[in-house]
Order: sequence, then structure tokens, then C-alpha cells
Amino acid sequence: MANITPLLLNSCILVIVVVPCVVIFCSLGGYAFAQLKVPCKGLIYVLFLVGLTIPFETLVTPLYYEISGMGLLNTRLALILPLIGLNIPFGIVWMRSCFEQMPRDLIEAASIDGAGHLRTFRSIQLPLALPAISSLGILTFLATWNQFLLAVVLENDPNKRTMAGALQSFVGQYQTDVVLLNAGALLIMAPTMILFIFLQRYFIRAMLAGSVKG
Repeated sequence: MANITPLLLNSCILVIVVVPCVVIFCSLGGYAFAQLKVPCKGLIYVLFLVGLTIPFETLVTPLYYEISGMGLLNTRLALILPLIGLNIPFGIVWMRSCFEQMPRDLIEAASIDGAGHLRTFRSIQLPLALPAISSLGILTFLATWNQFLLAVVLENDPNKRTMAGALQSFVGQYQTDVVLLNAGALLIMAPTMILFIFLQRYFIRAMLAGSVKG
């Protein structure tokens, strides 16, 4: 008999921690790369781009030894920290492209009125970037909620894995519990569908941003 309550709890905790952290860090980082004069900004941005080209699977073994050396195996931090780090490169690139499209007139007007970078970011650019931020939140949610490989590798205790990672326990060498497998897949899909239904207008708006000029 599978107890899915701790698995759902683990998945929810991961999402609640990882998604806000990625959105906040990437929004601030994207704004800095797009609007501020940061030393070695171009080189640092190239490193983020290089990070996007590295296959995720090649990082699993180094991550395992790193997490093991830190004594974090079989803890929630074993999943939270890698997931934040793995989602940041894409988030930085995504938000940088968004902030680069902001009207320069609004930024210059805010500067003339005496607004600093933080005030400009909070009061002017952040509201305009809401579609891109919502899309980043959705994509990060999907990557976190559906995470399978890290949950299996870094969590030896089945009760500490995520819902996606627990699906493996329903597939045996000689038989597969199809009923539980389908039920688990449905539970994984349901929050994703609900989230997309409520936020689809922001997601579509961000996807279409920049497609029409003038």
C-alpha cells in the first residue's frame, strides 16, 4: 500500500521553496545584466549561457558526491539547493531578454525624477515584466514538480522522494501496478494543468512578446 501523503508534501515543499527563490534571484539578476553596469558582465553572462548547454544528466554524479560530502543526502536540501542552481541559468537568460525590451523612456524618466535602481526596478520594470515572471514561475514549477532523476539519486528513503520519483516504485522487474502508476501520474499532472489554466494568459503574453513591432 503506497502512502502518497509524504510524497505530495515533499513535492509541495520543493515547489514552495524553489520557485520563489528562482523567480526572485533571476528577476534581480536579469535586471542587473540588462540595465546595470556590472564589472565583467559579458563574461558572467556567457558562463550562464554555457551552463545551458551542459546536459543535466552529466551533472548528477558530481552533484551526488558534492551533496554527500556536505552531509545532506536524504534531506530536503539535497533537492532544494541543486534545483535552484540548475534553474537559475535559464531564468537569468529569460529575464535579461525581458528587461532589455523595456522602454528606455520610462527608465530615463524615473532617473530624472530621482528614482534609484531599486525603486525603478520595483515600481516600473517589475510590473511590466509580470508576464515573463509568471512564465518563468510556470516553467520552474514544471521542472521542480516533475523532477525524477535527482529525487531517485539523492533520496534513498522512498518516503523522502517526490511524487515523480515515487513512480519508479510502482514498476517492478516482473510486474507493474498499472492502477497505482496511472493514479500517481494523474496526481502529478493535475496541479500542472490547474496552474496553467489560471496563468495561461501571462504565459501566452510572454511567448508573444516581441513578435509584433510598431
